Amino acid sequence: MPVVTPKVEVAAKSAKAPLATTKITKALVTSTSTSTESIVREYFKDIPKLAEVARCESHFRQNDSFGKTFRGVVNVLDVGVMQINEYYHKDTAFKLGFDIYSVEGNMAYGRYLYEKEGLDPWNSSSPCWSKKVSEIETKHELASR
Repeated sequence: MPVVTPKVEVAAKSAKAPLATTKITKALVTSTSTSTESIVREYFKDIPKLAEVARCESHFRQNDSFGKTFRGVVNVLDVGVMQINEYYHKDTAFKLGFDIYSVEGNMAYGRYLYEKEGLDPWNSSSPCWSKKVSEIETKHELASR
C-alpha cells in the first residue's frame, strides 16, 4: 500500500501560455504504478489519449524501484511517465520551467509537446496506444453530436 501525504497545490506552466500557470492537485505518493496512474489519468482527463500514451510508454511509472527517474528500456534518454527524451527536449523543457524528472513537470511538458506536435513524439509506441486512442476519439465524436 502506498504512503499518501496530504494533497498539495502544484503550479505547472501551461503549454498554451508558457508564462501563465495552471494549478494541478496531486497526492504525494511513494512511486507505484497504480498511484501514478491515478495522477496521470486525473491530469489528462481533458486529453485521455495522453494517459494511454503514458500507459504504453512507461506503464505509468515516473520512478523506478530504487526511487530514481524511470528510464526507457529501448532508449535510456527517455525519462519519466511520458518518456520525454532528454537529448531532444531537456533544454527546452528547463527553459520553459518544466522539470521532466518530476511527475508534474514530465506530464506538463508532455502536454506542451502534444499541443505543439500532437502525438508524433510518441509514434514509436503507437502500436500499443493507437487502437485505444481511436476508440477515445470515436467516443468523443459520438458524444459531441
